[in-house]
Amino acid sequence: MNNPNISIGRSQESVLATNKVLKNTYMLLSITLIFSAITAFIGMQMQIGQGVAMIATFGAIGILWFVLPRTANSAAGIPTIFAFTGLIGLGMAPMLNMYLAVNPSVVSTALGGTGVIFLGLSGYALTTRKDFSFMGGFLMVGMLVVIVAALANIFLQMPVMGLVVSGAIVMLMSGLILYETSSIIHGGETNYIMATASLFLSIINLFQALLHLLSAFGGDD
Repeated sequence: MNNPNISIGRSQESVLATNKVLKNTYMLLSITLIFSAITAFIGMQMQIGQGVAMIATFGAIGILWFVLPRTANSAAGIPTIFAFTGLIGLGMAPMLNMYLAVNPSVVSTALGGTGVIFLGLSGYALTTRKDFSFMGGFLMVGMLVVIVAALANIFLQMPVMGLVVSGAIVMLMSGLILYETSSIIHGGETNYIMATASLFLSIINLFQALLHLLSAFGGDD
């Protein structure tokens, strides 16, 4: 016969553990976003070229794929996530300089839009406590389609396709924010470092896609 007190105790422990992961994730996410902005600013001031930006970006991808999964459960995970986010920020420097040179307001509008979308979707997931795990398969297929379309457009150079891809990225990243936040709430993600990396990537991709869309519709592309 099950002891109800034990069940209640386990439930309370589960809730506390989930809240701890949420708190740590959002705290680390805030700090890494600020750190990424600092490295982006440094790269912009140094006027780094596309070559350095590509090296930084590929370095970040290497850390995400090969280093972070091995260090996320140890103390080494913290400097690793900062290295990853810092390199991402550095890699964005030439792109940000380009947009700022053409229309500075586009960058601030995209930044504000990203913040509103992220806070709105995260707030919705946290408030409603809905389980968005059903979106996993759809989001995976969507990402594969977008990657193939983006690669194809490198050769096709079709502006309309570029806009469609950027619009699809906005939708997919919005879905991923809901999915990732829900995963933390319902105990699917228990590692706050990996959760931070996932949300960070969704925010950065969302920001870049909004930049492209706003610039195109503003007549700057």
